[in-house]
Amino acid sequence: MIIRPMKEEDLKDVHQIEQASFTMAWSYESFQEVLETSYRYYIVAEEEGQILGFAGMSLIVDEADIENIAVSREHRRRGLGRELLRALKTRAMEQEMSVMFLEVRVSNTPAVCLYESEGFVPVGRRKDYYEAPREDALLYALKL
Repeated sequence: MIIRPMKEEDLKDVHQIEQASFTMAWSYESFQEVLETSYRYYIVAEEEGQILGFAGMSLIVDEADIENIAVSREHRRRGLGRELLRALKTRAMEQEMSVMFLEVRVSNTPAVCLYESEGFVPVGRRKDYYEAPREDALLYALKL
């Protein structure tokens, strides 16, 4: 498996993983915009030409905001989410970011466990942040 920057030809697979992973999924056009935005960094995990997952963040001033991490259902529980997260963290440090932030659904226990095991700490809660179903988000931060 390799982790590399996302390219135009990955968008169909990335969008399919997004649609299967989230009730409030991004549009295909949103992913196209990511590729055209200089302050965003998106990566994919690829194996034998197949996209297994993706992750991305925005980099603004000295803060990195993780916008998305998703792994296809059939490739979960293999540590791909952790590898993608670590790759984002490495890039943020290379870009001299001082902190990383992310939001996660309160009910997303696997993601919460992953983030906490990688050193993220809860710093807040956003009431009714998510729709469909309506749910609070936990705000996490990691000092770099």
